[in-house]
Amino acid sequence: MSTLWQNIQYKMLRSGNKLNLLIGINVAVFLLINIPAVIENLFGQPSVIAYYANDYLAATAYLPKLLTRFWTPFTYMFMHAGVLHILFNMLWLYWMGQIFEEYLGNKRTIGLYIMGGLAGAIFYIACYNIFPAFTRNPGLQAIPVVGASASVMAIVVATATLLPNYTISLLLFGPVKLKWLVFVILVIDFLGVVGPNAGGEIAHLGGALLGFVYIKQLQKGHDWIGSIGNIFKARPKLKVAAKNFNKNSTESPRQEDIDRILDKISQSGYDSLTKQEKEILFRASNNES
Repeated sequence: MSTLWQNIQYKMLRSGNKLNLLIGINVAVFLLINIPAVIENLFGQPSVIAYYANDYLAATAYLPKLLTRFWTPFTYMFMHAGVLHILFNMLWLYWMGQIFEEYLGNKRTIGLYIMGGLAGAIFYIACYNIFPAFTRNPGLQAIPVVGASASVMAIVVATATLLPNYTISLLLFGPVKLKWLVFVILVIDFLGVVGPNAGGEIAHLGGALLGFVYIKQLQKGHDWIGSIGNIFKARPKLKVAAKNFNKNSTESPRQEDIDRILDKISQSGYDSLTKQEKEILFRASNNES
């Protein structure tokens, strides 16, 4: 049992894999709420834990309550309504997240997940307080929304925006390009905004919009997630500038150094390289040319 726990700790906290961390947090929250809830129900009692979890962690569009639960647009993205709900969300997160990290590294995954979830919550709250279909029935605003779907949709749409012609194989359908898969998902979500899960479908669309806009801005050179991360990055108190006139600076880099840098790019993306590593690649490319 201790070995299993050590393996889980390693995959979540020490492996550097951001997808494992996000999936682990979602599963842990789900189990901490639902295992005691099942035990309570077995004894014929309504679950107190599930009640308070929904009351204090699920997102709500009812503004008076939202003022006293202002943290719920963040906490709701780590909660789920059932086993199938969390299963499909985590599978999509894992599948699409792997493709996303393959091309952009793993430094943006958590940031995009959180931004997508917040965008979904904001979109849901705004729609439920603007459109008459919801404002005419105040009871609808009291129905909470939970799930990582908006966060996952941000990653899915971001991946499809970055790689629209990337092809994956689907059971029963065969090879499908990401752009068509996402198009069908978005149409289904839009058609569901007047259904029984309207809040969830609206949140999906908010997360999807964030994922699309983020990649378009990234392609223009504006990395929102990277900019936020740089705010908290420690800056050196002392900078030393030196000029190296050693002739070795123009010599060809060693092959093992190049291989190490290429492995780092494949794991964490080009942005993870240090200035020195980028200079080594630049010299290597000049020598080859």
